[in-house]
Amino acid sequence: MSHLIRKTFAVGPMQCNCTILGNTQTKQAIIVDPGGDAEQLLAQLRTLDLTVSMILHTHAHLDHFLAAGDIKAATGAPIALHKADLFLWDMLEVQCDLFGVPYHPVPGPDHWLSDDEAIDQQGQAIHTPGHTPGSMSFWFEEQQLLIAGDTLFRHSIGRTDLWGGDFAKIKQSITQRLFVLDEATTVIAGHGPETTIAEELRQNPIQKMA
Repeated sequence: MSHLIRKTFAVGPMQCNCTILGNTQTKQAIIVDPGGDAEQLLAQLRTLDLTVSMILHTHAHLDHFLAAGDIKAATGAPIALHKADLFLWDMLEVQCDLFGVPYHPVPGPDHWLSDDEAIDQQGQAIHTPGHTPGSMSFWFEEQQLLIAGDTLFRHSIGRTDLWGGDFAKIKQSITQRLFVLDEATTVIAGHGPETTIAEELRQNPIQKMA
């Protein structure tokens, strides 16, 4: 019997999907893409009686990081990101200015994620570049759960017209790394509703796009 629990919330001004994945036995949790509403997230952690062991980022766009500094300050948990997105992390204030979002300083990443790296809560990091050079997806095989960030959406894909975006790479990431996962896998996208790998194999236009 699995002791893992999951809570996913839309947070922040751009309603980024943030996920808390915790173990009820060890009381340890990871938090993925805390894109805002730090107090709400911290309250949920207290309610669930969980301690954050790592703050994971699928990528370094502003809407996925806005509460990371406050979460780290409150919990001491390290921030993890793929190093290819360091240039985006270094321009977080610029991103906020461009989108008219208040900037709150965020400390730099503590840990650089790598492809196929094991992560807490029995997960695996998968490098899925295309939306950004360092985009990561997080796969939890036992739970048949994929946190895809802005790489894969329900019946859609992440945009590739922002800094470092690359359509050929996002297509390769989706078709060669994500669509090979178990079709029953639940997919948590960076924004919007959940989907499944099976649904996207049937309905996502990516495989027909040049």
